[in-house]
Amino acid sequence: MKTLFTSESVTCGHPDKVCDQIADHILDALLSQDPNSRVACEVTAITDKVHIFGEITTKAKVDYEQVARDTIKAIGYTEPKRGFDYKTCQIIVDLHTQSPDIALGVDGLDTGAGDQGMMFGYACIETPNYMPLPIHLAHKLTKRLEEARVNGTLPYLLPDGKAQVTVEYENDKPISVTTVVVSAQHKENVDIEKLRKDIINEVVKKAIPSKYLTKKTIYHINPTGRFVIGGPAGDSGLTGRKIVVDTYGGSACDGGGSTAGKDATKVDRSGAYLARYIAKNIVKAGFAKKCEVQLSYAIGVSEPVSLFLDFYGTETVEPRIIKRLIKRDIDMRPRAIINKFKLDTPIYSQISCYGQFGHNAKDCLWEKTDLAKKWQKEMEK
Repeated sequence: MKTLFTSESVTCGHPDKVCDQIADHILDALLSQDPNSRVACEVTAITDKVHIFGEITTKAKVDYEQVARDTIKAIGYTEPKRGFDYKTCQIIVDLHTQSPDIALGVDGLDTGAGDQGMMFGYACIETPNYMPLPIHLAHKLTKRLEEARVNGTLPYLLPDGKAQVTVEYENDKPISVTTVVVSAQHKENVDIEKLRKDIINEVVKKAIPSKYLTKKTIYHINPTGRFVIGGPAGDSGLTGRKIVVDTYGGSACDGGGSTAGKDATKVDRSGAYLARYIAKNIVKAGFAKKCEVQLSYAIGVSEPVSLFLDFYGTETVEPRIIKRLIKRDIDMRPRAIINKFKLDTPIYSQISCYGQFGHNAKDCLWEKTDLAKKWQKEMEK
């Protein structure tokens, strides 16, 4: 049986991602001075304006406005008179301390969850990094789009952009890419047909392996034509609106909680990383070809209230045995997760765009598969 599945990615200049990156750069700046910072930072962006708001409790001294301007500059919004640039945009800061009622439940040796909620983790054998192929390729496209802009290969590109990849599966195995959609912001003077040819040759064909592209592959490059006005000048931005882009591209469930601008006592972040770690080790160990993990927590309670595993019928080991190994070898309390993955260190701005799992997070500790060998050896006895 043949099926089609599509995933999307966006560049660092997408208005929602501008907000995510500002929030995570603020989080990193705080953690670099005070690892015990409690942060729930939200950001919105519109034409010529950024609003930073939320709850922060910290001993750190951070110039939030300067962090925002530095982030916007690094993204590439440096040209004046385009509706949004790092020098002239207005930045409003409205931050206050975290509720003491929440702090009662999350501070202490046996740290409780910073909120209730459920998180999902996923892994599969479709790619070397155990990510679904559609989101893996979509991220490769948007990263290549940014590279072509920054290194001057396509000097007429501007920071905003997005990509979409449709993969055809046969009997649950990816066999080809049927459709590629790329929308790239550009300067006024570029010919649209030249742009389309350039993006196919310098972005698509350099990001997607040739084995997946066929004579039947359809390309929609800037399908509406001109895309000059972009970023927050073209559409408002808000933290947390790209959670599917950040995770598995829709191939797995999503708990609905954003990670942007949140410290790891919020299980939206720490729980999501642990769920990925569990799923990836299960697949790496050969216990299943794909695995989805759900964790759920109650505010102020350290142990998860539930653990759910779904192997989609691909498991090679009894689920009850897998669950027993997880509960024996993994401490699922938020403080234990923070310590295991060093989540009280400034690591978040490096993964605030192009995905928090897989290749983009290859150096992050939740991507390690250190349990897989141990579990494999036990099953061999």
